[in-house]
Amino acid sequence: MVEKFLEGRGALITGGASGFGRDVGFAFAERGADLVLVDINEELLEETSKKIAQRTGQIVIPIICDVSDSKCIKKMGEQAFKELDNIYVLFNNAGIATGYGVDILHVGEQAWDKTMNINLKGQWLVDKFLCRKMNRQKFEPLRGKVIHNSSHYGFCLSPFVPVYSISKAGIIALNKLIAKTLAPHMTSNAIAPGYHTTGFYGNREDITLQVVSDSNEKTPLNRIGTIEDVVDVVLFLASSKSDFITGHCFTIDGGITEVGVHAHKLDENL
Repeated sequence: MVEKFLEGRGALITGGASGFGRDVGFAFAERGADLVLVDINEELLEETSKKIAQRTGQIVIPIICDVSDSKCIKKMGEQAFKELDNIYVLFNNAGIATGYGVDILHVGEQAWDKTMNINLKGQWLVDKFLCRKMNRQKFEPLRGKVIHNSSHYGFCLSPFVPVYSISKAGIIALNKLIAKTLAPHMTSNAIAPGYHTTGFYGNREDITLQVVSDSNEKTPLNRIGTIEDVVDVVLFLASSKSDFITGHCFTIDGGITEVGVHAHKLDENL
């Protein structure tokens, strides 16, 4: 039986129409949370919101918003608190990746600006307009929890996706500063997923297959990550079990960041 530890508490998820945002939305709602889902894809956002509401019986409010636009973020924040008035968890998740296969000295300015504006500036703007409202709430013992979505590339900077890597490293730093600023009344933590089956790579089958192949070779645990691997950590960070943890970034990458990539096959008899 699923524990309803978010009952009576709202959650806001950016990038909530698909990928990690969608599945975390289902998980939060199944544990009693009413939701605000934020995304720029109107059609997919409506579809996801209806599915979550129908399956769980929770309130799900879709809001179309470009997270790189401060005016849009401010309007979104006002609407979100007007609709729910009790947002306890913020999953700051929206992000994109551009400029694949181009090194940092040749990546285009447009790709740099777009990636930075959505990934890093976007998470900062969402924090700026949401956290102050969350910090005025009367929840106990904490007033709210913030969870940022970074990437293992924020630690293991990749020349294959240089701007994405830099933006995700920036999110790790942003998370620490937000944690310092919100303490002692709120916590802020981050996740850093590795290679996961999320559809993040869109219709680029060549990239998807290469990522799966690379993960099987590179990941010490010798498999690609699942959605559940990430959702379970986000649920932990949203629960009271993590109330004494703040400023941390949890790598969910099968050991790539902390252990390193496979250099050779171990003897099965060891």
